[in-house]
Amino acid sequence: MRFLICVLMLVALAACGNPFSRSPSAVGAAMGYAPAAGAPQFGDFNPYPWPARTPRAYPVHGIDVSHWQGDIDWPAVRAAGVSFAYIKATEGKTHADPRFDENWRGAGRAGIARGAYHYYNFCRTADEQARWFIENVPRERGALAHVLDMEWTPTSRKCPYRPAGTKIRAEADRFLDKLERHYGRRPVVYTTVDFYRDTGIGNLRGTQFWLRSVAGHPSQVYPGADWTFWQYTGTGEVAGIEGPVDINAFAGSQSAWRRWRG
Repeated sequence: MRFLICVLMLVALAACGNPFSRSPSAVGAAMGYAPAAGAPQFGDFNPYPWPARTPRAYPVHGIDVSHWQGDIDWPAVRAAGVSFAYIKATEGKTHADPRFDENWRGAGRAGIARGAYHYYNFCRTADEQARWFIENVPRERGALAHVLDMEWTPTSRKCPYRPAGTKIRAEADRFLDKLERHYGRRPVVYTTVDFYRDTGIGNLRGTQFWLRSVAGHPSQVYPGADWTFWQYTGTGEVAGIEGPVDINAFAGSQSAWRRWRG
């Protein structure tokens, strides 16, 4: 009976055509399917009881790191099945992650696809922050599309400011435009459930999204949203890293991933 159900699912997908011709996150239809063949096996220090191990329906997984992860054994990370790494580079207009250069070189030497991310400060202008990122992140052929991390910072002593959604979207657009002109590819926007809901950031045109959702599939938590990356845990366990790390899934197949990364 299980085999028959799987066959019927495959027939239904074939009738719909190639889902990735529409958008990477069309693979969200795979929610609840059996684990993808060859999917990496990561641990979790505080695992969520995913129905049918939903994140494992996706074959391409990666991590995002900063200096908080300490020393990273990048060859061990690659051997664990990590396909990509997003590395914190900058924050605001003056802060640079002290381990960015080390992590950037380490991931590159290990053959892991890498990109950099900027943590946005709402008390600084988009122009200032874009310049700071460009000063610190090399323009390298083969790098992934970089990332703008936008989320609320209610515990910040220096900048608990919460601008209106219209202002946030305008600043994000300006930041993304500047990086796109410099690096030749429009950055991805990372965000969280409350920020997405409060600001309408999902209305940015021509923008791909990386969505955090550690207790539900994005199709449930962000109804109707298109996405490229899904951060499904903040307490992941990956060989080569001491302590917890964020783990993310790419929305498409292996071939879609090769096309996307370029």
